[in-house]
Amino acid sequence: MKRVRCPKCDSYITFDETKYTSGQSLVFKCNECGKEFGIRIGVSKLRSTQKEESKELDQLTSNNSLTSDLSPLTSKTGCIIVIENVFHFKQVIPLQMGNNVIGRYQKGNPANCTFETVDPSVDLNHCTINVSRDKKGGLRYTLFDNNSNTGTFVGDVELQPRERRIIEDGTLFTLGATSIILRTADSEEDHSQQD
Repeated sequence: MKRVRCPKCDSYITFDETKYTSGQSLVFKCNECGKEFGIRIGVSKLRSTQKEESKELDQLTSNNSLTSDLSPLTSKTGCIIVIENVFHFKQVIPLQMGNNVIGRYQKGNPANCTFETVDPSVDLNHCTINVSRDKKGGLRYTLFDNNSNTGTFVGDVELQPRERRIIEDGTLFTLGATSIILRTADSEEDHSQQD
């Protein structure tokens, strides 16, 4: 069974996708607001790309080590691994130098580090990871909350307003019911040198 979200009221409509072929167009009418809308059976390019990245990451990390083979999945500045606790759907989002505004994906959202989620407790621009260089030229990752409705937690401790916390490889932080793990570029290099 698949479900689609009404573009007007965000209610879900469930249907059996096995009765239709890929590429077929369907029209739905929302029971909540009466809005009629159409979809095309198939997978969105964004979700398809993220699922492929997740499969590759699972294969690489199943040996319990990150190798230099992970670098095509991430940028030279590392990545975040988003695990939506409700459905255990994992997404890998590359980071870039400067501010990486993390939030829920929505068409037109200006945040540059978004992920797909049905978790309503994740804001559109929930928090930010700033990637910069320290005095020695190494990468530094600074996490701060963007005045979100539900807060950003590192471990079990909520970040205070205007607090900036330096985080390292493997740091687990939480937005609502969604967990995120930081994977730094430096840690990927360390793992590849150990192998």
